[in-house]
Amino acid sequence: MKHIILTAALVSVTVISKAQFAYDYLKAADFYYKKADYSSATQYYEKYLAGSRTIVSHAVYKPYTAVQASKKSQAAVSTEQQAIYRLAESYRLLNDYSKAVPWYAEAMEFDKSAYPLAAYHYAVALRALSRHELAEKAFNYFLEFYTTQDTYRETAHRELQNLRFILSQLHRPDLSLYTVEKAPATLNTEGANYAPVWQGDSVLLFTSTRPDNSAPKNHIYTNRIYGAAFNNGTPDSIRRFLLPQPKETEQGVIALSPDGNTLFLTRWSITDGKKRSVIYSSRKTGESWSEPVLLDTIVNVAGYSAQQPFVTPDGKQLLYASDRPGGQGGFDLWVAELNAEGTPFFTKNLGPVLNTAWNEQAPYYHAASGVLVFSTDGRVGMGGYDFFYSKDSAGAWTTPENFGYPVNSVKDDIYFSSRGSKENILETVWLSSDREATCCLELFSLRKTVPPPPPPAPKPEVPVVATVPPPADVPMVLDNVYYDFNMATLLPASYDALDKLVAMLQQHPAIVIELSAHTDSKGADELNQKLSEARARSCVDYLLSKGIDAARLQSKGYAATRPIAPNTHPDGSDSPEGRARNRRTEFKVLSGR
Repeated sequence: MKHIILTAALVSVTVISKAQFAYDYLKAADFYYKKADYSSATQYYEKYLAGSRTIVSHAVYKPYTAVQASKKSQAAVSTEQQAIYRLAESYRLLNDYSKAVPWYAEAMEFDKSAYPLAAYHYAVALRALSRHELAEKAFNYFLEFYTTQDTYRETAHRELQNLRFILSQLHRPDLSLYTVEKAPATLNTEGANYAPVWQGDSVLLFTSTRPDNSAPKNHIYTNRIYGAAFNNGTPDSIRRFLLPQPKETEQGVIALSPDGNTLFLTRWSITDGKKRSVIYSSRKTGESWSEPVLLDTIVNVAGYSAQQPFVTPDGKQLLYASDRPGGQGGFDLWVAELNAEGTPFFTKNLGPVLNTAWNEQAPYYHAASGVLVFSTDGRVGMGGYDFFYSKDSAGAWTTPENFGYPVNSVKDDIYFSSRGSKENILETVWLSSDREATCCLELFSLRKTVPPPPPPAPKPEVPVVATVPPPADVPMVLDNVYYDFNMATLLPASYDALDKLVAMLQQHPAIVIELSAHTDSKGADELNQKLSEARARSCVDYLLSKGIDAARLQSKGYAATRPIAPNTHPDGSDSPEGRARNRRTEFKVLSGR
């Protein structure tokens, strides 16, 4: 009896300990999420969900002491559904769409009144991953149930237009005329690197969050201005720009006057998760720059942001972006008149031909061709921010046109600088984009080329791994096999698990297996049956693509007829954990072992 009591006590202590750890992880995740530290939030949400989920990265977790729970009282924390949704949101806000997708897919099964935008953000993430067909279906699914007439519904309609535009751009006959190349690693170090501006003919100024050991604690990734000296077209030295740059101040984008003696720059701060930016100016004396001075209320309006300055080549105007009153909505493009000393004395909005109800940013004027270039997320394009251009025609701006692919990508393209001729602004361009990154803007060059780019290198074959097959007729769950929400399309995260099965079949060529897919009890039986059959077939198709003989593979859909966990709790309430276990893919050996 004592042994039984002791065992029960140990089990109880273990359960309480695990529960306390789960609570601590979730409380930490919520703390970092509210602080907009999404990188830390993802790590703790994943740690909390690891007990019942399999889509978890091998992250290194920050030491956590300041926000640990009190043993006497525990503050309210997120529910599991809130944790899943916030994890998806965190990855989206970090622009890591591939990790956001499976969590949004999970959240789409929650109550739509509580999580109405899960489907919208899921569709945006698919578009950002160039999964055009699935993105189109997801946007249409969102529009079916989301009837509120607001910016999300309007943007979803425009995203459908974006998808059609993307497909038309990818089939253009002139794509081989231009090539976009990522700048070398000396420019694109860890962190963000963006907003290129030429100083003279051989120095490229840009903003970067590269690590800086001279910065105080918690500010090693502060935005600062750097200069890259070029030699024969290649950057051979990079150093901090000789401008007063306080260690704890975020700054950049910059603009230079035509004579190179006046500089305008953006500085910003984040308070309670809200960013506010303002524009400063600095004067050059010899090789030194003065302490930047805040521009007055002509440009900087209290309570609003002004950013991304650009001085026109005649030195008479300052273009910038602002969300101040008097615009079309969001950030608009504005112009300020400059006096002989380079001080703004009048400003006006550039008007509804250029500006939309969304955001226009990063203006750039190409003097040789008389073209204004800017980025916007408010027009039909490739998605995210795209580069558009407009010309001044008899004192009025022409309707902006999209540069198209490959200048633009399905992610954010913002900050443009050209050394092209009057005939072709795209001859020699530097730009910034997150098209090849999971989180941040990077520097790219675009040039006109004659030959098309070389084809991509073939994907290396997955090496065969020695694997012992299970006994015959014993179902084995294939962990980490995922599908798009309510569809049979395999997610790329599934390939590793299926490749291991391929390796086993290659090592044991006599084996015949059955691939089966299972659903939970939600939805109509007929639809679940069709879905499970299609998902099993998708797995078989993947194995066939890897060279496995069709005679060795059978697919079977069981819908919800073979649960391995309860779909509901004893009181009849829904069990998300049980349903998650029941939505699975299995295989079993039929013969040949």
